[in-house]
Amino acid sequence: MLVRDAMSTVVLTIGPTHTLRQAAALMSARKVGAAVVHDPDAGGIGILTERDILNSVGLGQDPDTERAHAHTTTDVVFAAPAWTLVEAAGAMTHGGFRHLIVLDGGEPTGIVSVRDIIRCWAPARQQVPA
Repeated sequence: MLVRDAMSTVVLTIGPTHTLRQAAALMSARKVGAAVVHDPDAGGIGILTERDILNSVGLGQDPDTERAHAHTTTDVVFAAPAWTLVEAAGAMTHGGFRHLIVLDGGEPTGIVSVRDIIRCWAPARQQVPA
């Protein structure tokens, strides 16, 4: 199975000046665990995850004043839609992260998460008789 078969095509893109509260609200509304941070001034694409927000709040930082750019991972490993799920899982394991931005033609077209991979690899749930 390939990344294109497992990835979420709901790609939330935010700017670097979004507050962490704004990012969290958008992520919650779209039911996603990561946002692509597009910073045209820095010339790149980064990722902000729910873990990044949690770490900031855990440090006592104010989510209403902390900006996405201060918590964005910019050294990103990107996946291609044609990668196998084994390749994606290997990249996540090697890098110690749970989300990969999927690029197609240089543009983000999806995000694949550990959860997406598990859904594909786990056997279909069966109804247990009552």
